[in-house]
Amino acid sequence: MIEMLMEQLVVGPLRGLEPLEQEIFRVRLEAGWEDVKRPLFLLYGDRPDFDSYLRHFLHIVAAAYAERPFDLRLLDVRRTAVPDWYQQSSMMGYVCYVDRFNETLRGVADKIDYLQELGITYLHLMPLLKPRSGPNDGGYAVADYREVNPKLGSMDDLREVATALRQRGISLVVDLVCNHTAKEHEWAQRALAGEERYQDYYLMFPDRTLPDEYEKTIREIFPDFAPGSFTHYPQIDRWVWTTFNEYQWDLNYANPAVFGEMLDTMLFLANQGVEILRLDAVAFMWKRLGTDCENQPEAHAILQAFRALSRIAAPGVLLKAEAIVAPPQLIPYLGVGKAANKECEIAYHNVLMVMLWSSLAERKVVLMTHALQQMPEIPSQTAWVTYVRCHDDIGWAVTEEDAAAVGLNGFWHRAFLSDFYSGRFPGSFARGDTFQFNPKTQDRRISGSCASLAGLEVALESGEETAVGQAVGRAVDRILLIHSMIMAFGGIPLLYMGDELGLLNDHSYQFEPDLAADNRWMHRPKMDWEVAAGRGDGKGVNGRLFQGICRLIEARKQMDAFHAQASKRPVWTHNDHVFGLVRQSPRGQVLVLGNFSEQSQTITRQRLAELGFGGALLDRLNKRYFDGWFELRLEPYQAVWLEKVIGNQ
Repeated sequence: MIEMLMEQLVVGPLRGLEPLEQEIFRVRLEAGWEDVKRPLFLLYGDRPDFDSYLRHFLHIVAAAYAERPFDLRLLDVRRTAVPDWYQQSSMMGYVCYVDRFNETLRGVADKIDYLQELGITYLHLMPLLKPRSGPNDGGYAVADYREVNPKLGSMDDLREVATALRQRGISLVVDLVCNHTAKEHEWAQRALAGEERYQDYYLMFPDRTLPDEYEKTIREIFPDFAPGSFTHYPQIDRWVWTTFNEYQWDLNYANPAVFGEMLDTMLFLANQGVEILRLDAVAFMWKRLGTDCENQPEAHAILQAFRALSRIAAPGVLLKAEAIVAPPQLIPYLGVGKAANKECEIAYHNVLMVMLWSSLAERKVVLMTHALQQMPEIPSQTAWVTYVRCHDDIGWAVTEEDAAAVGLNGFWHRAFLSDFYSGRFPGSFARGDTFQFNPKTQDRRISGSCASLAGLEVALESGEETAVGQAVGRAVDRILLIHSMIMAFGGIPLLYMGDELGLLNDHSYQFEPDLAADNRWMHRPKMDWEVAAGRGDGKGVNGRLFQGICRLIEARKQMDAFHAQASKRPVWTHNDHVFGLVRQSPRGQVLVLGNFSEQSQTITRQRLAELGFGGALLDRLNKRYFDGWFELRLEPYQAVWLEKVIGNQ
C-alpha cells in the first residue's frame, strides 16, 4: 500500500521536490507506517471511507513536508541526529503572555538578551492565535488558527520571532487548542448558519435527553461562572457541548474531517517555526456516555496519530500534553504498552507541583515522598515538564489513597491546603484567593503568584523592620527551595514570567471588564521592567531572587546526572521535614535533599551511608564539601545536590 500511496503523492504534493527529498519522505513514511495505521484504525477503521481518509491525511502531511522551509528542514536533521535534545540538563523553560511580557511579538524579540541571561532554551508564549473578542478564557477560545491576535502582531511576526529565537538556541512553544474552538470560528459560524457539514464538526443534540445523561457522570470545570456543560442555541435549536465556557464549542473527533483539520493546523504552525506544540485540554477530546468523558482510549489514539503523522513531515517538532489529571491517568499521555514513546514527548508533572506546595504548608514531606514513589517510570524517550506554578489555578490533586497511606484524610487535607493558601488558616504565610468553589463537591482551587503564595507579600507587610527582614528571607528561601526541586527532578523545568523577580499578586485585573470575573489574572501580572533593571545587584529581594534562580539554572546545566533519562527515586530520609531524591544513571548519581521547614534539620550519617552517600560529598548547588561520615545539617529551607567525591574531583 505504501508504494501505491507514494505514487499518488509523488505526482501530487511531492511533485516539485528533488528525488532525494521524495525518498526521505518515503523512508519516514515506511518507518512510521504501523504507528500511523494503528491509532487511526482504532478511531475510524469501522468506516467504509477509512482508506479515503487515510489518503487524505497523508496528502496533508506530504503537502506540509513539501512546503517546509529550508532552515526548518535543517532543524529536523539536527533534531534527528540528537534525539534526546529536549531531555538534556541544559534545557530550561520560560512561560509568559506576549502582551504582559513586552506588549507584542516584536517586543518579545527585543528581550531575547534577557532570556539568554537567565539561561532559557524553551520559550512558551501563552495563547497568541486570534481569539474571539471579549472574554476568551485567556486566549483559549480561538477564532482563527491561521492568524495571530492582531494586538500582538501578525503571522509574519511570529515567523520572525521563531527564527530569532532559534538562532539564539531557544525553542518556541505555542498553544494549540485541540478540544474546542470559539463559537466565532468559521466552522462554528457555518454550523450556526445551518450547514450540516460543519454542525458535524461539533457535538450537537436536538434536545436535553443525551446531555442530561452525560451530565450525570461528567464534572463541571468552572462551576462558578460557567455551570453545566451544554448550551442551547435557538437559531439552530441545538444543544452544543461546551465543557469550559458557553463560547467554547467542543469539537467532534468522531468525525475524521475534524482530525484532518487539526492535523493541517498543527503542521501549518510547525512550518512557521513553532518547535513545540502545547496541545491544550487533550483529556477531553473524546466523549463516552456513562464515563467522566476524560482520558478515553480514543483521546490517546488521536494524540498517537498526531505524533506519528507529524514526525513524517516535521520530526523536529515535539508534542506536549496539557493533561492535568490524576497520576494513573497521567502517564499514558507519554505512551504505554505499544504506544510507549509514541504519544506525546513531554507532559506536565502536576503531581510534583501540588506536592511541593503541600509540603511547604505542612512543613513535612511524607505525603510528597509517598505520592511520588507511587508514580511509575516514564518511557525512555519522554520527559516531564516540571513547574511550581503556571498561568492556571492550583487544583489539589491529592488522591484519597495517597492521603490515607500516610495517615491523612484526603478531603480534609485538600480543604486545609485551600485554607492555608487563601490565608485563612491561622499562622499561614500565604496570600492567595479561592478559585471556583464547587458547592456540590466542596472542591476549592487556589489562585496566586508564586511569591505571594510562598509568603513574600505577607512578609513585606509584616511591620517591624527586623521581622520584615527575617520573614522576607524565609519567603525568598521557600521560592528558591521549590525551584531547586523542579530543576533537580529532571525533564524541562519551567519558570513562569516574573517568578524570577518575585512579582506579587496583581489585583488590577478587577478593573478590566473582560478579566474581572476570573481571579486567575491576579497571578498573571505584567512584567515590571523597572524592577528587572535592578536584578544585577543581588541585594534587594528582587535581585536576590533573580541571582538565586540564575545560580540554580547554571548549576543544573553542569549536571549530566539530571538528564531526563536518569531514574528519579524519592527516598525516605528518616526526617519527616527533609525530602530526598536519588537521580541515578550511567551519567552519574546525585542525592537531592530539601528542608521544607523553617527549622534546621539533620540527616544521620547512617542514613547517608544506606543511600550510598557516605564519605566525601560535594554539594554541586552551593559548591561546598561535606563529610558524609558525620550527620548532615540543613539550614531552614535549604537544598543540596550531593555527589560523591571521587579521586581529585
